[in-house]
Amino acid sequence: MFHAQVLTLFPDFFTSALSCSIPARAIKSNLVEVEYLQIRDFSTDKHHTVDDAPYGGGPGMLMKPEPVVAAIRQARTRQPDTHVVMLSPAGVPFAQAKALEYANMSSITLLCGRYEGFDERISQYVDEQLSLGDYVLSGGEPAALCVLDAVIRLLPGVLGSADSAVLDSFTEEGILDWPHYTRPEVFEGEAVPDVLLSGNHEKINVWRKQQAIERSRLRSSLIKKASSF
Repeated sequence: MFHAQVLTLFPDFFTSALSCSIPARAIKSNLVEVEYLQIRDFSTDKHHTVDDAPYGGGPGMLMKPEPVVAAIRQARTRQPDTHVVMLSPAGVPFAQAKALEYANMSSITLLCGRYEGFDERISQYVDEQLSLGDYVLSGGEPAALCVLDAVIRLLPGVLGSADSAVLDSFTEEGILDWPHYTRPEVFEGEAVPDVLLSGNHEKINVWRKQQAIERSRLRSSLIKKASSF
């Protein structure tokens, strides 16, 4: 069984999403176990304080090291082999290859931040920092949920067909998936490409590969164009 732990101030954030569809089936089938550690439970003062003002001034509050590090230590006690990941804009970008890497581990622990972020010293107690992209979220929980979903669907036995995960975008050769079509054959004047109706699997495979490459090139061009502004 694959074990995932989430260190968070808002465990309820995950309840609805993980009770639906593929993650729910994986949990029900005992293929994965997701546990939550409430960071506030590791604060030792009577107000259960988890944040404080930054030294040097500035807006917002920072998550204090004492409760966060205590939560990390508890996670490592529960799962000694766990890989602790801090969700942070300073981290490496999340990608399908990283999801595959995590899926091959026995346990991951996702650390979710809030407020203006973490006291920098907390980073010494994690194995890796991970970013979902160059934008700002209210906290690490949405990012952690994306990571969990991406990893869970890659675990053996989770999907009905093992090929579904293998043929996903970014999995095979790191390129996008090809366009997909289903019934009806014609929808509002737009028809399914003839090659997909030909029954010639060799031609279909060639077409799919060409389409995947073209899609990937277009996406790469859009990214380069956006980054030039």
